[in-house]
Amino acid sequence: MNYSLYKPEQKQEIIQLYKNTFTNSEGPDEGQLLEKLSSEFLELAGSSNDLSVMVATSEQNQVIGSVIFSKLNFPNGENVYLLSPMAVATDYHGQGIGQGLIQFGLNMLKENGVESVVTYGDINFYSKVGFAPIKETIMQAPFALSYPDGWIAQSLLESEIQPIIGKPTCAEPLNDSNYW
Repeated sequence: MNYSLYKPEQKQEIIQLYKNTFTNSEGPDEGQLLEKLSSEFLELAGSSNDLSVMVATSEQNQVIGSVIFSKLNFPNGENVYLLSPMAVATDYHGQGIGQGLIQFGLNMLKENGVESVVTYGDINFYSKVGFAPIKETIMQAPFALSYPDGWIAQSLLESEIQPIIGKPTCAEPLNDSNYW
């Protein structure tokens, strides 16, 4: 298994990965939604320093996983990133690829001075890589959450996450209440 930063020639393969993975797990509507979201993120990937796209590739150099981290912009400039979206090809589920890919991304973000990472997802999965529930009194989400227990985070510093004042804005592709 190889983990690396996204390369522009992987764009279509990554978009197809998100579409197929989410179609298989959540249905065609969700697959189309994630196809659109990943495409919008990859359009920004070359022009934004506030975006990191990582991939897992097989020994045959096929993209089998992807994770996207984008900066949340808080009023006081805290260095916080959002993990979303994330996908591992259905045939590769249960092999630790997603966990390895997330850890690779978290290590890169930490090296670049990111203070903490938040995501909105399944605590049973994300707790395996250090995420824990966080209250919105500590860190608000950009939009109202339909599933508040899914708001989870981890500090990349040697301390716990300190309360952050103010509501953040997110990267344009996620700036839609339908994702929240």
